[in-house]
Amino acid sequence: MADFSRKPTLTGDLVVLRPVTEEDVPALLPMFEDPEVTRLTGSHARFDEGALRAWYGSRGERDDRMDLAVVERATGRVVGEAVLHEWDPGNESCAFRICFAPEGIGRGLGTEATRLVVGHAFEGLGLYRVWLEVYAFNPRARRAYEKAGFRPEGVLRGALLWEGERVDATLMSVLAPEWVERAGRG
Repeated sequence: MADFSRKPTLTGDLVVLRPVTEEDVPALLPMFEDPEVTRLTGSHARFDEGALRAWYGSRGERDDRMDLAVVERATGRVVGEAVLHEWDPGNESCAFRICFAPEGIGRGLGTEATRLVVGHAFEGLGLYRVWLEVYAFNPRARRAYEKAGFRPEGVLRGALLWEGERVDATLMSVLAPEWVERAGRG
């Protein structure tokens, strides 16, 4: 059975993922303030620093999810977050989401962070399925997810209303046997 009460530190060549804390809020604020990041994530909500400090300050206490800060190894700066959430213990499944401040986008950090988290989901937590949604206007994220082994399952038509237009979301997942097969191929 998965144990989300333990918050790991996962290390790659480009990034270190570690438990997110309230002290990470100043570095994460640009994620919530950048119009392009909010569009790509479909976020209609606005957050103030106090609410974010309360949210991130409580993540370590949660035993039903895993919230990790993405730290760029070259600079030591927090550039984003990676999260396993919506845990379904009966089906050994959870959702994945990842988001970066503008400075962390387009440099391969997300691809590596995604692989690290998904690897931990299967190898460390014993999950069977990890899923996500990606909006049609975010092909860069979709490519990163595909590189990590996610496959499209279907389209959620008109799932997002963004600035008066309906945007489809693709539901994607990766299963533990697929992950093991990919690992065997290097």
